[in-house]
Amino acid sequence: MNDTLVIALPYFKKAAERVAEYLGADLAEYSPSVFQEAFGNRKRIVALMSMGIVVRKIAPLLRDKWTDPAVVLVSPDNRFAIPLLGGHHGANRLAAELAGLGLVPVITTATESRGRDSVEAVAGRTGTDIVNRESTRPVNAALLEKELPVHAIGGPSIVLAGAGVSLLVRKGEYSVGVGCRKGVGAEEVVEAVRKALAENGIAETDVFIYATTVKKMQEPGLAAAIGILSGNLIFLDDDTINAQKATGPSRAPKIGLRGVAGPCALATSKRKEMIMDKRVYGRVTVAIAR
Repeated sequence: MNDTLVIALPYFKKAAERVAEYLGADLAEYSPSVFQEAFGNRKRIVALMSMGIVVRKIAPLLRDKWTDPAVVLVSPDNRFAIPLLGGHHGANRLAAELAGLGLVPVITTATESRGRDSVEAVAGRTGTDIVNRESTRPVNAALLEKELPVHAIGGPSIVLAGAGVSLLVRKGEYSVGVGCRKGVGAEEVVEAVRKALAENGIAETDVFIYATTVKKMQEPGLAAAIGILSGNLIFLDDDTINAQKATGPSRAPKIGLRGVAGPCALATSKRKEMIMDKRVYGRVTVAIAR
C-alpha cells in the first residue's frame, strides 16, 4: 500500500488524477469514511475539496502530531497547496513537492514561513528521530529569533544536553533502558542486551536509543558495550527517571530512583509503551519500550 493517498470529490477527479500521477500516489473518491480509513494506514494525504469538509472529517481523528498523517489541501481552483495538519511532520514538504505542478505552497508554520528550519525539518533531512520531543517547542521558538548551531557528533560519545537542546539520533522503533552493577564488563552488557532483544524478536538496528542513569556515567564497561552495539547512549537525570512509573521491584530506591532500566526505557520511548519490563541478566538489567 502506498504511503500517500489523494482524496477528491468527483468534481475534481481530473485534477486529482494529475496530482496522484505526479506523486506516485493512490487515488480515492471522497466518501464519509475515507479519511478515517486513511488515518489508520497512510502517512500523507492530499485532499481536493473545500477546507471545511476536510477539517470536519479529520477533527475527530486527531491524536497527536507525532503519529497523525500529514494532510495537505489543494484548493478547488487548483492554485494552492495548503498544509492543514503536520506542517513540521511532512505536510510542508508535501506542499513544496506540489509546487512542481504549479501550485503555490501556503506555509503557515512559524519557522518555515520565515525561511528557517525547524527541529523536525532537520530530523527529516538527516534521517533521524527526536528523542526528547518536548524540546522542540523551546528550540523552534528560539529559531524564530536567531540561527542555532547544529552539532554533529560521531559515536561512541557521551552527550550532556539540557532541556532546551533537541537530541536527534538514528531512526528506530525501540528504546532500551540498561542498569548494571558497579564494575560490570562490556561483554556482560552486550550479552544481556542481545539476549533481551532476541527474546523479543527485535534487531539491533531497530533500537534508536539506549538510556541509563547519570549515576552510571563512571561505568566504562557500559559505555563500551553500547559502542560495540553501534548504539546511542544517553544518561538521564534523577527527575526525568522519577517522573516515570516504576516497572517492578528494584534496588534503585537505595540511590534515590524509582528504577533504572524500566523508567529509562519509558522516558526515551516514542509511544510510551513497555515491550519488556525490567529483566535481570546476571549483573545487568534490561527493559525495552517503544
